[in-house]
Amino acid sequence: MDLDTITAPVVEDPALLDAISRATDALMRHQKPDGHFVFELEADATIPAEYVLLEHFLDRIDADLQARIGVYLRAIQGQHGGWPLFHDGAFNVSASVKAYFALKAIGDDPDAAHMRRARDAILAAGGAERTNVFTRAQLALFQAVPWRAVPVMPLEIMHLPLWFPFHLSKVSYWSRTVMVPLLVLMALRPKARNPRGIGIPELFRTPPDQVTDWIRGPYRSAWGRFFKGVDVALRVAEPLLPKASRRSAIDKAVAFVTERLNGEDGLGAIYPAIANSVMMFDALGYPADHPNAAIAWQSVRRLLVTEPDRAYCQPCLSPVWDTSLAGHALAEAGVATEAACDWLRPLQITDVVGDWAVRRPDLRPGGWAFQYNNPHYPDVDDTAVVGLLLHRNGHPAHIGAIERAREWIIGMQSSDRGPMDGGWGAFEPENTHYYLNHIPFADHGALLDPPTADVSARCVSFLAQIGMADDDPVMQRAVSYLRREQEADGSWFGRWGTNYIYGTWSVLCALNAVGLAHSDPAITRALEWLVSVQRDDGGWGEDEDSYGDAPHGRYKTSTPSQTAWAVLGLMAAGATDHPATARGIAYLADAQKADGEWTEAAYTAVGFPRVFYLRYHGYKMYFPLLALARYRNLRRGNASRTEFGI
Repeated sequence: MDLDTITAPVVEDPALLDAISRATDALMRHQKPDGHFVFELEADATIPAEYVLLEHFLDRIDADLQARIGVYLRAIQGQHGGWPLFHDGAFNVSASVKAYFALKAIGDDPDAAHMRRARDAILAAGGAERTNVFTRAQLALFQAVPWRAVPVMPLEIMHLPLWFPFHLSKVSYWSRTVMVPLLVLMALRPKARNPRGIGIPELFRTPPDQVTDWIRGPYRSAWGRFFKGVDVALRVAEPLLPKASRRSAIDKAVAFVTERLNGEDGLGAIYPAIANSVMMFDALGYPADHPNAAIAWQSVRRLLVTEPDRAYCQPCLSPVWDTSLAGHALAEAGVATEAACDWLRPLQITDVVGDWAVRRPDLRPGGWAFQYNNPHYPDVDDTAVVGLLLHRNGHPAHIGAIERAREWIIGMQSSDRGPMDGGWGAFEPENTHYYLNHIPFADHGALLDPPTADVSARCVSFLAQIGMADDDPVMQRAVSYLRREQEADGSWFGRWGTNYIYGTWSVLCALNAVGLAHSDPAITRALEWLVSVQRDDGGWGEDEDSYGDAPHGRYKTSTPSQTAWAVLGLMAAGATDHPATARGIAYLADAQKADGEWTEAAYTAVGFPRVFYLRYHGYKMYFPLLALARYRNLRRGNASRTEFGI
């Protein structure tokens, strides 16, 4: 059957129209007076636990706030006794050690039932000595382990030239902003004030002062063995490095951080980097009221979500992402988006040359960041989604911003002439020095920002929607990259959303925007895969464990956001009238609550695969609305192809 030729009778289903109306009203209730949207962004226990420990490091303990964070941490403790990396996930030793440490610092009795359960689970998993590098560094600051339990990362890294195999520009933006202030801390080795003298020796199976086995990453390779040897050599050499070199390295690190402080949005606008900058300034002797130290502390506090009975700390804020995606949902529902577009347009970064310019020195800036303010680190994903919305809005005032975004996105396309050629990484081009993922410090395996199918698809969607021809070399290289990235089962990997459902939806939207025939084998294979993983209730769901060994596109329950992505993917593949699409729409309508919103406990987004996951509280609202409204619009217009790239 040729899906491009399908037409369907116009069916105005009152229940569908009511679901769209209630979802629209629900989303609009969250719009700020100035037109933007920002929803809570939740990670796992590590961020609120680290915030508690930060207050103890500084001796700035807010007892009432910490009590409420304690309520939050206890509530998300797993049945296994520890803390997972995502809702209902498996035990994670690093998250569990941090959560236990934080609760003990808050004042929980180690003999309380929940603390005993956590301690037993941690010890059964090998003890606190089996935690990851970042946890080890946190423990070292509190003298819970010696610094030799942490891989060597000399501060003199700041002096390395661009041609050197390790250079800060060769790691991702998030690694760079976290690493620079942490290097200062690792050099100075400050001791947490820790006014209550809290320690966690009971979590170790090996006496803490004997912990030296810190190797946890992918070190069974030749590169891993090489870097293990480098670490051994550096442990001998580091104390012999000239003091003058260290002082100048500190100066470079402080200058790097200071240039990127971002006001109340903080270094890199992400919690780990901001918290490290707070501790760095403190370790360097900056008084709390010094402008740099004060604004860094204020930027941490800005991430707190405080409710009457609980509190937690977010990893960052997501206003540009939320506003642009909510805008697409409202536009599909027929609601004017002028207020959202008017808020977004001035946030385009045109006057700051960010870190991406190391490899694109002649490219004019023109992107948007994810957060309120992060001018050194715009990303092409946000830029494409905002550009799509501005173009869809159609106001003449947006033309210049769209053109500037087009220029920047094209300039950021990968040109490594290898398997990643034609794709896009999120923040920087050619960030593909894969050997660095084998250094001991990179046991999280997320040091880099290589091109990915989901980000590349969004760039393709934007360029196609604004009129780039499919035979343009930029587009040809991009589509070739997407074809190469398709999995054997027909799906695409999703780097920033969970997971193959997200990636497949993203690429199908891009291929639809390019005008690829719906009979193309890449599209038909993806369509067949999406249909094959639909659940019995008509919805779709996917476990975060699909970043490991779990099956692609499958979970024990359906979720509103992932169902919406699957339905949007089916419609992008020309299957608006497919029974699977109708069943997905029915699931969304049935799962909607009376107030027009949806419930979604599962985490459906990603910071770092296998390491750090996210729950966007807005996903369960704007993605179902986008799917429901698009379904209505395509059927109403007897259309098999949407004209929009998302």
